[in-house]
Amino acid sequence: MKEMLDTIVIGGGQAGLASGYHLQKKGLRFLILDASNQIGGSWPSYYDSLKLFSPAGFSSMPGMKFSGNLNRYPTRDEVIRYLQEYKNKFQLPVLINQRVDLIEKSKVGFTVRTATGDTFQALTIINATGSFNNPYIPKIQGGEVFQGKTLHSSEYRNTKPFHNNQRVIVIGGGNSAVQIAVELSEVSKTTLSVRQPIKFVKQRLLGLDIHYWLKIIGFDTFPFWRFGKTAPRSNAVNDTGGYKERISKGNPKQDLMFTSFYEDGVIWPNGEKEPVDTIIYATGFRPHLPYMKLLGALDEEGMPLQKAGISIIPGLYFVGLEGQRSFASATLRGVGGDSKYVVKRLLHYLKSRDF
Repeated sequence: MKEMLDTIVIGGGQAGLASGYHLQKKGLRFLILDASNQIGGSWPSYYDSLKLFSPAGFSSMPGMKFSGNLNRYPTRDEVIRYLQEYKNKFQLPVLINQRVDLIEKSKVGFTVRTATGDTFQALTIINATGSFNNPYIPKIQGGEVFQGKTLHSSEYRNTKPFHNNQRVIVIGGGNSAVQIAVELSEVSKTTLSVRQPIKFVKQRLLGLDIHYWLKIIGFDTFPFWRFGKTAPRSNAVNDTGGYKERISKGNPKQDLMFTSFYEDGVIWPNGEKEPVDTIIYATGFRPHLPYMKLLGALDEEGMPLQKAGISIIPGLYFVGLEGQRSFASATLRGVGGDSKYVVKRLLHYLKSRDF
């Protein structure tokens, strides 16, 4: 049995590393456990062409700014390098290949068991895994009979498998759906299938990126949770690459959601059948925390029972949840503020407990 730590952080991505930064500043004894074999959280698994929707100047984590031109939109690989450099700069204690299988509560704290057979003990836990490991695919009538290929956007990497004028439908109306569909339209016949027409937001207003204005008016970090509300989810797409113009010209095409599948394709609202080679679900993610099943920390749908990252279970905390404390909570620019708040509450808990 290993020593009793102050905290174990589960997840070595942006939320976990930001939490580690603030834990280190407070002089706490902690470890960060990550399931993957490299630093970077979910970023190495994103599609090749992904770029941040916020410029480098608005995307830094606490204690370390992005280098280079702060007006650029960092690529996936730049973010991976940034996170690796962040871990190294602050010498954060990350253990890779440590997928958590179970967390148990004791009178003193928590016991964490991993797939490797290792056991760790800590007085508190910060869960910073995000949701990328649990893609959400909605049920659509006839899905079980469709003979074409289906995948989630988390499985998409680049256009190589889709050449030769394949017929592709991307389901979703968010930033990733649009970015993937536009990219695929260069090599295949691609349609965006949406619940409602896509709303675009200009990336730059009066010569400045929209995130500048969100920061000025305070919307990006407005504490909705203080008023008993969840931060709103954006239903608009940042037009960072001429996407609105491309879609207005029908490349890719945009159609309202089809009603069902049939064996060879989809059926549109007007009853028309259309053959399809591949369906890509760009339909987001949901938290997946089976290792917390013994704690009573989740609701019936598996969602964390928490407020602003503070669990209903004493000593358990969350960082990186969408809308946790603000509109920016699940982003590079948002995890710093959330982790600072959580570590402050965690430290208060440790000082108030009579262990």
